[in-house]
Amino acid sequence: MTIETLPQSHRGVYGIAVTSELTGIGPQTLRLYERRGLLTPARTSGGTRRYSDDDLVRLARIAQLMEDGVNLAGIQRILALESENADLASRLEGSGGRISAE
Repeated sequence: MTIETLPQSHRGVYGIAVTSELTGIGPQTLRLYERRGLLTPARTSGGTRRYSDDDLVRLARIAQLMEDGVNLAGIQRILALESENADLASRLEGSGGRISAE
């Protein structure tokens, strides 16, 4: 999938400084979140991070969990479970409500 075919919300358009300003999360913290696997921004051919609207939503969720007192390991697990839950709900919806064993 090329960048032109990605949905608008998936396109990495914001640099780290802009993302930091929009979210209130410092650049070093954004890099830490990436190292910990909490998000994976797109990269330009030169290696510059580019954050998408979806990344901004994910960062807001991370900030909310941090505010609730959840540590980074807990946040990573919560985000993984939320993603898995969304995938399962999507599969269930696509199957017309029929559950199949996979």
